[in-house]
Amino acid sequence: MIDDFLAGDLAVVEEAVRKAAAAEIMPRFRQLAAHEIVEKNGPHDLVTVADRLAEEHLTASLTAILPGSAVVGEEAVHADPTVYEALSGDAPVWIVDPVDGTRQFVRGEAGFCTLVALAHRGELLASWTYAPALDEMAVAVRGRGATLNGTPLRAGSPAPGAVLEVATSHPDYTTPDQKRALLALDTEGVRPRPCGSAGLEYLAIARGELDGLAFSWEYAWDHAAGLLLVAEAGGAQTTVAGEPFKIAGGNALPFTAARDAATAERLRGLLAGE
Repeated sequence: MIDDFLAGDLAVVEEAVRKAAAAEIMPRFRQLAAHEIVEKNGPHDLVTVADRLAEEHLTASLTAILPGSAVVGEEAVHADPTVYEALSGDAPVWIVDPVDGTRQFVRGEAGFCTLVALAHRGELLASWTYAPALDEMAVAVRGRGATLNGTPLRAGSPAPGAVLEVATSHPDYTTPDQKRALLALDTEGVRPRPCGSAGLEYLAIARGELDGLAFSWEYAWDHAAGLLLVAEAGGAQTTVAGEPFKIAGGNALPFTAARDAATAERLRGLLAGE
């Protein structure tokens, strides 16, 4: 079933993502009322009516596109953590972050996106990263490469001797132990900065505008789409233990993704204190 689906026209998924954003996200961009913004786990963890309605829209459309599939969405998992277990099941799984970069969305900034990935038995098969306010759609399909608005993406490699530009977990979202681990990147030859939307940071790596990232959390909806996008653009990823990132969880953290394998290994070594 899944092989037949991947062999078909995946543009139907892209259209579903665009429709969800057009119907539920963009009409509320810079139009949110105070009661449409809610704190989930604190002042830096926000959810809006756009997040909830876009996820509901995508859940309906994606499961109709691929009957028998499951959806692991950020808001559904917040309501029922057992939903996350679908990532370890046998059914194909859509991994959805309806509005990645909610803080930017709430502020009326364009740096947010909708993330959708398709996985099966732990393997990432396809992903869609859509920044509707920027009119950018990045698509990756396992073994077929990555594109941005139809143009192939190549991450390339940093220039020899260049200072590495690296996005890291935002301090507002890190524990003291995580902050200490990420401080290893504050060294000669590396210029770390707090990340914005995780999805757009992955896209920046895939298009060669950012050298790497280091994140200390592993929620699949933040990383699945971007990890496949970077891989299909020629990049690499690894956990601090030197193992591939597992979307179902249980990773040694932090983990890194980068424009090439050498850069990923350099960042991993710093994070591991080697």
